[in-house]
Amino acid sequence: MRYAIYFAATADDSLMLLGNAWLGRDTFTGDPLPQPGIEGLSQARVAELTSSPRRYGFHGTLKAPFFLREGETENDLVSACEDFASSIAPFEIQKLGVNRLGKFLALTPDQDEPDLKAFAGLCVRHFDKFRAPLSDADLERRRKSGLSPKQDAYLQDWGYPYIFDEFRFHMTLSNKLDAEKEAEFLTESACAFFAKVTGNRRRCSHFGLYVEPEPGAPFQVQKIFELTGGTAPCNVQFPDDSLTRKENV
Repeated sequence: MRYAIYFAATADDSLMLLGNAWLGRDTFTGDPLPQPGIEGLSQARVAELTSSPRRYGFHGTLKAPFFLREGETENDLVSACEDFASSIAPFEIQKLGVNRLGKFLALTPDQDEPDLKAFAGLCVRHFDKFRAPLSDADLERRRKSGLSPKQDAYLQDWGYPYIFDEFRFHMTLSNKLDAEKEAEFLTESACAFFAKVTGNRRRCSHFGLYVEPEPGAPFQVQKIFELTGGTAPCNVQFPDDSLTRKENV
């Protein structure tokens, strides 16, 4: 089993309802959902163009998928999530928008969001003790995308290259889109479909623990945790000696 710490919300949150419907799967129940019709694309093609994010479930990555380190249990991880949630205060972001991220379509912030970036960094740190080291095969697979020296160091030390100063929040809405016309169809439709949850301030008060029961299986929500602490992510302090070569490459 693999686990992941993802930006998510409760099952009745409009963002989750829309995201699940767009991808065609309920991440809470695992049930298939009808996807919106998109002019210029068949339903089969829409399903094909959203197959990868559908398997991972609607989310924004905070701590990328990992196997549990030897000696750690799911109960330990759940308890750590509960403790973490009780120490961090809810925070706001200005707005999300439908944007092209390279050749992918995603919901991303339209401006810098310091608390969101800090929150992701806290998740990377806090849950790393549960992560088993990457195998050589996993390292090589990640390196095929072409990583900078800093990203490669992050990959080795934290299990994922796009963290801390390399982090860019996104909630993926498509596979890689090589055909420009298809990308245009999807973008136009997504802008209309997500209009209810884009362009407005959003209170971020939850995160999710997702699980992949077996290799290649769809990820599902294991539990959603509510932030109830008193310290904003940007205000969490670390000892000076905690900033190791993992962040000072």
